Amino acid sequence: MGLNIEEQKAVEKFRAEVVDPSMTKLVILDFWAEWCGPCKALTPMLEKVAAEYADKGVVLAKINVDEEKFIAGQFQVQSIPTVYAMFQGQPVADLTSARSESQMKQMLDELLEKLPLDGAADGAVNSGAGQPQQDVGQFVEMAEQVLTKGDHERAAGVFMQVIQMAPDNIPAHAGLIRALVAGGRTEEARNIADALEPAIKDDPSVQQALTALELAGTRVDASELQALREAASSNPADMEKQLAFAEAAFAAGERDEAANVLLAMVEADRAWNEGAARTKLLQIFEATGLEDPWVVTTRRSLSKILFS
Repeated sequence: MGLNIEEQKAVEKFRAEVVDPSMTKLVILDFWAEWCGPCKALTPMLEKVAAEYADKGVVLAKINVDEEKFIAGQFQVQSIPTVYAMFQGQPVADLTSARSESQMKQMLDELLEKLPLDGAADGAVNSGAGQPQQDVGQFVEMAEQVLTKGDHERAAGVFMQVIQMAPDNIPAHAGLIRALVAGGRTEEARNIADALEPAIKDDPSVQQALTALELAGTRVDASELQALREAASSNPADMEKQLAFAEAAFAAGERDEAANVLLAMVEADRAWNEGAARTKLLQIFEATGLEDPWVVTTRRSLSKILFS
């Protein structure tokens, strides 16, 4: 789901050839192409250095940018050769500038002094469940970008792929729930949330996603939303009708309308139902993200009402 078959194959191949080995070794990741002259000159040097450093935990992995366009795209490769050092699933250094054997060895020596290769081999990055924590950050970032653009299905698919590669990756779990909620798949999101381990569920980013899931529970169809809107509009003093419409409006993606109703409720009677309108606004802020520009602006409006 989300990724097409070829992209899924590319991710699985990358996981097997780069991510998995990098959990216990330092992987030299070389982006190249058949037509690239400098690549052909660089390859023998990389192979020689990797062989000499094999007993230190260094291996070489090669990505043909013409055949693996999806992976090259995730690393935003602009020119080749491009060479990265990968450790525990993520780039730790750009080795592209090392064009001679001595330069490459110097950079590797510096990395090997800092990286806990021995600890990784003994499971230093294992989670409580005994599974290696694979930090595939580039894919999480890509999924977040896709989600921001509104492609909920594709974002959910990428987050799921990350979870398959790194079951304990908390940002991926949070992102998956948010993507499913945004796509209207609240029941599926709820089932996934119910199955989360406590250590993952208690993370603030996951709690934010769970708040979004809770707010999405009031989602209604277009005709029901319109009926709630009309009921609220014709009964401005009826706080129950105002709150019911605000909840449904936010769940339907009409956050400006929902916020305006809730702000009006706070201004009219901030103590109603133990401050229910203000509490709902704070839940919305949490679900959206406190750094979101819309939240910042709406919080200012709330503060003006509360402190006026």
